[in-house]
Amino acid sequence: MSAIAEVSQTTFQSDVLSSDKPVLVDFWAPWCGPCKMLAPVIEEVAGALGAQAKFVKLNTDENPNIAAQYGISGIPTLIVFKGGEAVDRIVGFVPKSAITAMMSKHVVAA
Repeated sequence: MSAIAEVSQTTFQSDVLSSDKPVLVDFWAPWCGPCKMLAPVIEEVAGALGAQAKFVKLNTDENPNIAAQYGISGIPTLIVFKGGEAVDRIVGFVPKSAITAMMSKHVVAA
């Protein structure tokens, strides 16, 4: 269904923190309405920038430790990781232009 890979506590280190590209992590949960609305928007951005960045999602219900580690208090939350560090974040539903603008700052500098 989704072109965006799921990450978990087991794969977070290798898929996100050790990535040589900027990684956008979509912190979401299956019961979250705004998360479901945001998913196709992220897929569009991934389609446009997928060569320069990675796009993954993390279910906060199944991975509460990682959500807590990054201070996720509301979902959806999008965090950009670069070089193993969280460098940018957006909380809540936002238009495609906001996600594209956030990612463009990091892929240009990558």
